[in-house]
Amino acid sequence: MASLLFTSSPGATEKLTLMLDWFPNVDHLPIYVAQEMGYFSDNGIEVEIITPSDTADALKLAASGNVDLAVSYQPQTIIAASQGLSIKAVAPLVVHPLTTLLFLENKGIKNPSDLSGKKIGYTVPGLMDVLLKAFADINHIKDYTPVNVGFTILPALVANKVDAVMGPFKTYETVGMAQQGYTARFFELEKWGIPDYEELIFVCGPKALADKSQAIHGFVKALDKAQVYTRDHSEKALALYLSAVPQADKTMETQAFELTRPYFAAVSSHDVAKWKAFADFALAHGLITTRVDVNNLIHLWK
Repeated sequence: MASLLFTSSPGATEKLTLMLDWFPNVDHLPIYVAQEMGYFSDNGIEVEIITPSDTADALKLAASGNVDLAVSYQPQTIIAASQGLSIKAVAPLVVHPLTTLLFLENKGIKNPSDLSGKKIGYTVPGLMDVLLKAFADINHIKDYTPVNVGFTILPALVANKVDAVMGPFKTYETVGMAQQGYTARFFELEKWGIPDYEELIFVCGPKALADKSQAIHGFVKALDKAQVYTRDHSEKALALYLSAVPQADKTMETQAFELTRPYFAAVSSHDVAKWKAFADFALAHGLITTRVDVNNLIHLWK
């Protein structure tokens, strides 16, 4: 795995490691705003931002204590908790679904049921294939073949290896595809029977929360301030991110940011009712087999 280490002021008293869910992109922009604006150091912490080798790494490594914090997904966290993984959700990052069931235009797909008998890709095993099954059951997609395409989304679609893919973000992959001359169409999950949920969240293991509670709370407070800055000074926030992540495609990230920023968290606390609704849905539709008490899964700061 690769890591990006940003040094903070000499006054920083505690180090935290944060593993992203994927390579750095504008979904993570408030993290970099907090880093560049000195909000982490203001709260006595120094944050090492790590890029995972695989999208499934972050949640597992946070639960095991190999990293202090990780960016993950609400559905994945609920699924993992139902399987016995000990994890705590400590703050939201993106508070509504960005995930879609995506396909190319002019493929004769008007309704989800048009994908019956087709091959449907998915991006993250253990999450998107499970969401795909629930989505298919609800929307009467029959006799489809699931295919793990990872993040080779566009090549798989263009080569007709799959007819659609579960997992691409409506705010990100659609922009990249347009840059390459392809128009994406998609079904938004929350408009087709999947409950609203928090797309991206911060999680940690119980040991990190016990041993580094003050530092993690400082991280949450810094992110809260960064979210406000991002909302009130969007152009400056984007500039800070592009400076911190110079390898980013400036044109693509700028366009993706405009689509993403309405979904960033307004407050640093989780919507417990939203979590409960999704956990109940997950149990009812077989995403999980053991009921999850979200009150034990979410850490509420006082």
